[in-house]
Amino acid sequence: MKKFGGYDDAKKQAQASGGLGKLPAGAYVCKVIGVKYEPGQDGRSDMIRIQFDVAEGDFKDFFHEQYERNTAEDKKYKGNATIYVPVDDGSEKDGWTKKSFAGWTNAFEESNPGYVWDWDEKKWKNKTIGIVFGETGTVIDGKEIVYTEARFGISAQKVRDGLAPAAKFKTKNGYTGTANNSGSSSTADFIDVPLDAMDELPFN
Repeated sequence: MKKFGGYDDAKKQAQASGGLGKLPAGAYVCKVIGVKYEPGQDGRSDMIRIQFDVAEGDFKDFFHEQYERNTAEDKKYKGNATIYVPVDDGSEKDGWTKKSFAGWTNAFEESNPGYVWDWDEKKWKNKTIGIVFGETGTVIDGKEIVYTEARFGISAQKVRDGLAPAAKFKTKNGYTGTANNSGSSSTADFIDVPLDAMDELPFN
């Protein structure tokens, strides 16, 4: 038969996603499998990077299965999020960072009865948390793509009760909407997004 157009891109996408596609936007109960604190570079905020997988529901173990099925040599585990640490400089931006950070710590406390945030991020490992995922449109190598990323933490019980808020669709890097946020079959599964993806699974 004659080779059809777009086959090579479709093949790469299938290899990278293991046939699972991308995680739909929405809220999921997740379990943290790794936590890593990283100092900021060039005056930027320090970061807490967490790796997780979906722990309940139809998409349980989604990121682990996606990683295991990915046949690419440079595969990366995509169940991750970066939590920025406030620099405490009194700026408006830092005020937003403080609210975001407190949102994550509140989510951990509300999702794990008896747990109280005590400034030891390593204790997040193996804990449950609700995470809301949203779609982001961006441009990479001249292509407009849409991918799903972790946006913020929330009580796991709110996820179970269907009370989690939806994340807004985000755009960056000149995305105009050629690929839309309504089930688009983008190439994002095999391009390096999100940009802060980790190489190792898991890390400590």
